[in-house]
Amino acid sequence: MLINEIAKRTGLSTHTIRFYEKCGLIEGKRDESVKSNNYFHYHEDTIEKLEFITDAKSVGFTIKEIGQIIDAWYNKKYTKKQKLELLNDKLISLEQKMKEIREMRKKILQFKEDVLNDRC
Repeated sequence: MLINEIAKRTGLSTHTIRFYEKCGLIEGKRDESVKSNNYFHYHEDTIEKLEFITDAKSVGFTIKEIGQIIDAWYNKKYTKKQKLELLNDKLISLEQKMKEIREMRKKILQFKEDVLNDRC
């Protein structure tokens, strides 16, 4: 399948798909039997990977972390222990971010109370 087909099916732009390919998250291959163009062709599992990448980005994974997860699950380059460490590290990071967000929320609520009580 060509990049335009993938873009239509995933809702991602061709630019984004090429960026993910440049980062090593997905891979396209040239069809050696076709000599008239230089197009990359993508396997069906690329759709699944792109959906995974989109989901992972939406919950805060970095491109580097997504690459590690793809290596761990799709490319089977990590041991079970390494997979668990990777996930535990992300959970710790998310817990810290949640703590920071709760602290920021408290500050905003205090500012709001100050405004309501004419203290600012």
